[in-house]
Amino acid sequence: MYEPIRTKSVHSTTAADAARIPHRSREEELDIQLAGHLAALLAVTDELGLTEAGDAIARQVARLRGGLPPVRHAGLSRAGAPALHDRAHALAGRALVVAASRADTAAAILAAERMDAHTAALTAL
Repeated sequence: MYEPIRTKSVHSTTAADAARIPHRSREEELDIQLAGHLAALLAVTDELGLTEAGDAIARQVARLRGGLPPVRHAGLSRAGAPALHDRAHALAGRALVVAASRADTAAAILAAERMDAHTAALTAL
């Protein structure tokens, strides 16, 4: 009544291929995302000339990257101080959200401190 299938199905599962594809856990993905936000914050912090704050951020980025220190250079955007503080505040906020979702107390405290510092700097300008 039915004819047997004689060819390989085009709808076959990829279970055999799944073992060859590298997968990351949620924690690893959050580590990568948090390190990225902090690295962006570090770039703006370095541009503002805040060396001590930049060193603290660099330590957190290195910790998240397994000890690999971030590359630091003075790639200047030629933006004014208010724009840089505003951008740094937003980046610190993003880092705070990710740090809170991964329960990283050290990074969350650092991000909150940087948010406070940039808010204070914006009100002083």
